[in-house]
Amino acid sequence: MGNPDHAVLITEAAPSFEEQHAARKRKYAIMMGARIPCLVLAMVFYQTWWLALGFLLLSVPLPWMAVLIANDRPPRKAEKVSRHERRHRALEARGHQVIEG
Repeated sequence: MGNPDHAVLITEAAPSFEEQHAARKRKYAIMMGARIPCLVLAMVFYQTWWLALGFLLLSVPLPWMAVLIANDRPPRKAEKVSRHERRHRALEARGHQVIEG
């Protein structure tokens, strides 16, 4: 298995590929779904041209942003592994030897 004195803490483990992929698909669906209400609101407010134009302009970059966010992975964490050291407790529990010169 591994060295029992150096147990790796799994609480800082990265999410699995499936979890990351599911989260990215969810973000993509939400952003693309937000485009539909923008287009509908632009049609509803067609008489107020500046409001309709605002909704149209808001809906234009949404697909581009959705693709960028869906294809982006979370940044890699530092490679430093957190380990639980049992040796420290054992060293503190025994008496300390004094060297006289």
